[in-house]
Order: sequence, then C-alpha cells, then structure tokens
Amino acid sequence: MATKNENKENTNFALGRENYKLLAIGFAIIVIGFLLMLGGKSVSPDKFSDNIFSFRRITLAPIVVLAGFAFEIWAIMKKPKA
Repeated sequence: MATKNENKENTNFALGRENYKLLAIGFAIIVIGFLLMLGGKSVSPDKFSDNIFSFRRITLAPIVVLAGFAFEIWAIMKKPKA
C-alpha cells in the first residue's frame, strides 16, 4: 500500500506552479494581440475600407502577439523556486 509521501513523489510536474501561472498570463497576452487584429471590414462588399490598415492592426497587434510568445518562452525556461 502506498503512503502519502510515495503518492506525492509521483505527482511531480515538469514545471512549477508559478510557471503555469506565467504560461496562462502569456496565453492571455497572445489572445489580446489577436483580439486587437479584429475588425476593419467595410460596410458593403462593393466599397473598399481603409480601416484594415490602421496602426492597431498592422503594427500594435503583431508586436503584442510576438511579446506574448516571447513571454511564453520565458515562462517555460524560468526555474521554479525550490
């Protein structure tokens, strides 16, 4: 019969609790970046809308997404506290 200590040893994860929290934050940053890319459609299909070329969609959103991916890499590589 397994004791509590043996069960606790079998539940070791590759990353610590803090790492998983940081991964969730990084995922949220990536989702925010993709949400910033939304919109810009034209009112009618016959007319072209220049709204798709806004600073938010062309510059800011990709930078936020890339920052989210960089944060994810950092969150994985960060050593968990003992």
